[in-house]
Formats: sequence, structure tokens, C-alpha cells
Amino acid sequence: MIELLGTFREYLQYPFVQYALITGILIALCSSLLGVTLVLRRFSYIGDGLSHVAFGAMAISAVVGLTNDMLLVLPVTVICAVLLLKGGEKAKIRGDAAIAMLSVGALAIGYLLMNIFSPSSNLSGDVCSTLFGSTSILTLTKNEVVLSIVLSVIVVVLFVLFYNKLFSVTFDENFAKATGIHTEAYNLLLAVVIAVIIVLAMNLVGSLLISALVIFPAMTAMRLFKSFKKVTVWSAILSVVSAFTGMMISIGAGTPVGATIVAVDIVVFTVCAIIKGAVQ
Repeated sequence: MIELLGTFREYLQYPFVQYALITGILIALCSSLLGVTLVLRRFSYIGDGLSHVAFGAMAISAVVGLTNDMLLVLPVTVICAVLLLKGGEKAKIRGDAAIAMLSVGALAIGYLLMNIFSPSSNLSGDVCSTLFGSTSILTLTKNEVVLSIVLSVIVVVLFVLFYNKLFSVTFDENFAKATGIHTEAYNLLLAVVIAVIIVLAMNLVGSLLISALVIFPAMTAMRLFKSFKKVTVWSAILSVVSAFTGMMISIGAGTPVGATIVAVDIVVFTVCAIIKGAVQ
């Protein structure tokens, strides 16, 4: 145990590990804050759908040779998030059906483009790392870390400032609208923030595992608490602890970062469920 702690201390001295931990923790924090709202609104699967959209956009940016894929990935993901969350009652294809169609379609088109116009000789490796996460989280530059910090701070500040409004819109959108709250504006804000989190999280856990960051901490906290505030706070705490633990295990054992974080989330959820069941 002492040797293991010493090894972790040694790892923490390297800048690339520090960058990875800072970015990973911030992404986990932001994902958990929005996760509670998405789960309660039955949009928990939206993270998966938007991550596939981001994958498709990344494939297009790779094919056309964009040096900074964020220029295409972020706007496309934001637009799709807005369409999904603002479609509302006027949409002919709603809810989970729209998410499933968008998700599968974007994933298929992205993979098709990468096969036809392969920008790399290692296509299978590129696709696998994009879908399931890779060591890219350990090769972040200082500028990428700064961008992640800035965007994460903006997300947290917006959530804190509009907490009461988001609470109202989450539980009863019609009542919130009747009381004068501009629900469309807050749905738009929610869509933009979700899209930003999805794009940031792709480097950490990959396209296929992003939903885990959104769903597991929120569901775990809901097993333990009933109030919206407590669920939100504990969802953030559990998400950050799980992300840190998963990343340290991954760095020490050489396991995939994204899959390890999700595995830790699963263990935490299982333990909390057992404790809740024993108490009852």
C-alpha cells in the first residue's frame, strides 16, 4: 500500500498527469451537474446521441483536414442539441426516437467517411480510440487544458446562477412557463452547455462511454437522497471521486482511461445500492 501511494505521488509530479487529472475532474464535475437535470427530464440518453454526432463531425473535420476540429465539432453538436431539446411538442419525431435516429445516423456516416476518405493508415486504431477513449487525455497541451478550465468554469457559473430556473424547468416546464419563466431560453442554455460538455468529454472517455459520466453519478445520488439540491451536490462529489480514482488506476495499471472510470462508477453505484437496500 505504501509503495502504491509512493508510485502515485511520483506520477503526480509529471505535468501531463496533472493536466489529465485537472481536465478529467472538471469534465466529470460538469457532466454530473447537468446529469441530474437530464435524468429527471428523461433525456439521459441524449449524451450518447450527441457524442455520436460529435464523432461524425470529427470524422468530417479529419477528412477535410481541419487542424482544429473544435471549429466544426462544437457548432454541429450545439445545433443538434438545440434541435433535440427545443423540438418539443411540434416535432414529428420526438424524444428517444429522435435521439436514436440522430445517434445511429451520425455514427454510421462518420465511420463511412473515415473508411472512404481515410486520413490515417491506422483507421481501426483511430476509430477505437475515438469511440472508447484513448491516451489522448494524457497528451493534452497547456492550451487545451486552459480551454477546458475556461469552459468548465463557465458551465459551473451558469449552473449556479440559473439553478432555481433550471430546477423549475426540470420538474414542471408548463408551470414554470405559466409563472413567467422563459423556458425556451433555459432549454437553449441547457442544450448549449450539454454540447460543450460532450465535446470536452470525448477526450476523456470516448464517444460510446460519455453517457456513463452523465447517468451513473446522478442515479447513484438518487439512490441515497431525495432532494434535488442534495442529489446534485452528491452527484458532483461522487463523479469527481470516481473520475480521479479511475484515472489514477488507469495510469498505474495501464488500463483504458474511459473504461476504467466507468468501471469505478459502476462499483460506486452498486455499493450505494447495496447500502440503501440494507438500510431499508
